[in-house]
Amino acid sequence: MTDDEAPLGGRRPIEEGSVTQKVELSYGRYLHLDQILGAQHPVSGPDNHDELLFIIQHQTSELWLKLVLSELTFARRWIAADSIGPALKALARVKHVQHQLNEQWSVLATLTPSEYAGFRSRLGTSSGFQSWQYRAVEFILGNKSEAMVELFGHDPEAQEMLTSLMAQPTLYDEFLRYLSRRSYPVPDFVLGRDVTQPWSFVPELAEVLAPIYQTPADHWEAYETCEELVDVEDNFQLWRFRHLSTVRRTIGERSGTGGSAGIAFLRRALEQSFFPELYALRSELTL
Repeated sequence: MTDDEAPLGGRRPIEEGSVTQKVELSYGRYLHLDQILGAQHPVSGPDNHDELLFIIQHQTSELWLKLVLSELTFARRWIAADSIGPALKALARVKHVQHQLNEQWSVLATLTPSEYAGFRSRLGTSSGFQSWQYRAVEFILGNKSEAMVELFGHDPEAQEMLTSLMAQPTLYDEFLRYLSRRSYPVPDFVLGRDVTQPWSFVPELAEVLAPIYQTPADHWEAYETCEELVDVEDNFQLWRFRHLSTVRRTIGERSGTGGSAGIAFLRRALEQSFFPELYALRSELTL
């Protein structure tokens, strides 16, 4: 019997053409796996295997956040250039990444209070609260904070990135400018607002957005973009809730390692909205 005829469970041949010797660019070298797989350094010692889960959970989250930030940046650029199709594709990818991030909480939730206590005291003042990429995503979506920029004084590169994002229009700003270029009556004070400030609810936008929802077929690009933005915010809120739930089952009402209020802080975050007008108009629609 030849290798090709080996029964199920038998020896599997190497496919013809597979490279097994010296290569110009291998899978491991392309992905820098030596650096990635060597980047987990538990502080609690080799006998505590639970910390590896904690580290990998947060490292993979940061990788996904890097992709989310990239896609949102491109989406904003494409909306500014009136290229709605590519922007919607980028937002669709963001939503899929958000699903991955939300599902990861189920893995971290397997860490019980006693298991987390086995290394929590060794984490010092480090905290997910200090994730500059998470803050960058919030900034590009509209939740800007000068105080949050100051928080990263210990990390000049992160602070520079956040300072740059503070001065740039948000994704929502660019969408409203796009609507204005399409002759939607977006108020001038909205178009000329100080983009370094966090977005705050603008009731006048209800009249601008309502027709889009009353007759979607006549405003399809705008309508689809609005709903993509709502999807992104819904997923973000789900992420916040899963975060809160996981922290609650792991440490209860205790303060966070970085000095945050823990559950209380996470509850307040649930009240924040990136695109409040897109939710408010649903109560006002007369269809």
